[in-house]
Amino acid sequence: MKRKVTKAIFPVAGLGTRFLPATKSIPKEIMTLVDRPLIQYAIDEARAAGIKEFIFVTSRGKGALEDYFDNSPVLEQELRKKGKDDLLEILKDTNMDSGAIAYMRQHKALGLGHAVWCARRLIGNEPFAVILPDDVIAADKPCLQQMVEAYEETGGCMVAAMEVPPEKASSYGVLDIKEDMGSLVSTRGMVEKPAMEDAPSNLAVIGRYILTPDILRNLNKIKSGAGGEIQLTDAIAQELEQGREVYGYRFRGRRFDCGSKAGFLQATVSFGLAREELHDEFSGFLNDLVAQQKAAE
Repeated sequence: MKRKVTKAIFPVAGLGTRFLPATKSIPKEIMTLVDRPLIQYAIDEARAAGIKEFIFVTSRGKGALEDYFDNSPVLEQELRKKGKDDLLEILKDTNMDSGAIAYMRQHKALGLGHAVWCARRLIGNEPFAVILPDDVIAADKPCLQQMVEAYEETGGCMVAAMEVPPEKASSYGVLDIKEDMGSLVSTRGMVEKPAMEDAPSNLAVIGRYILTPDILRNLNKIKSGAGGEIQLTDAIAQELEQGREVYGYRFRGRRFDCGSKAGFLQATVSFGLAREELHDEFSGFLNDLVAQQKAAE
C-alpha cells in the first residue's frame, strides 16, 4: 500500500547573492510578491497538497524566516484592540502549530541533494515532497496537489516538468523520456544541465518533487557530482538504474523563476494583476507606461 505524502522539505539555506544588497540582512525567501513572502506561497501550496510536517533546511542568518512562522502576540493584540479582524485573519495563515515545523542546519553549501540528505532523520522511511520556494507556480489547483493526486495512481518518484526552449535546457535537469502519456511521462534518465546539443529532450525539471525514502539511501552513497555538489538528480537517476519508476509530471500552471531578478519582477506583475483590488489601478499604470515608451521611440 502506498503511504500518503505528509512531509515536505524546503531547502532555504542559499545566500541569495543574486538579490544583494537586499539579502544582506533578510533571507531571500522573505522577499515579498505583492504582500506575501515567497515562503508563504510554498507553504500554502504544501498545505493544499495535504502536507502536515514542514522541514526547513536552513543556514546561518535565516532567523527572520523562523520568526515569520511564529505567533506575534503584540501585533495580534494591537490589531484586536483596533478591531482589524480582516488583518488578524490574514495572519492566521502565517502561524504554524507547535511541532509542525522543524529547522535543520546545512553547514556547508554542498547542493540540493545534500540539503535533502540533511533532513533524513526527520523523514525516516516515508515518501516526502521537496519544494523549492524560488519556483513560484500560479495554478488553479496548486502544483504539488496535482502531483500528489497523480502519485496516488503511480507511486515511485515524481518530478514536476515543463517544456523549455532548447537553448535554455543547459540551465536545468532534463528528462530522457521513455514513454509520453500526456500529463505524465515515464523516464529512462535525467541529465543535469546538459549542453544544448546533448539534451535528451526539452522537458525540464522544476522545483517540485515527490520522492521515496530510497532517495535518501542513494544520497548516502553519493560523493559529489556536477559542480562539486551532491546532486539530487544523481540520486533520482540511481532509482532508474535500480529498476524503479521515475515519472515527470507536466503540471497545469505558470512557473516563475523567482531566483532571478527578471523572474521575480514578472511574478510581481502577474500576481499584482491577478489581485482584484489592485487590478484596475495597476493595469492602468502599466498601460500608461507602455504608451509612454512607444511615444518616446
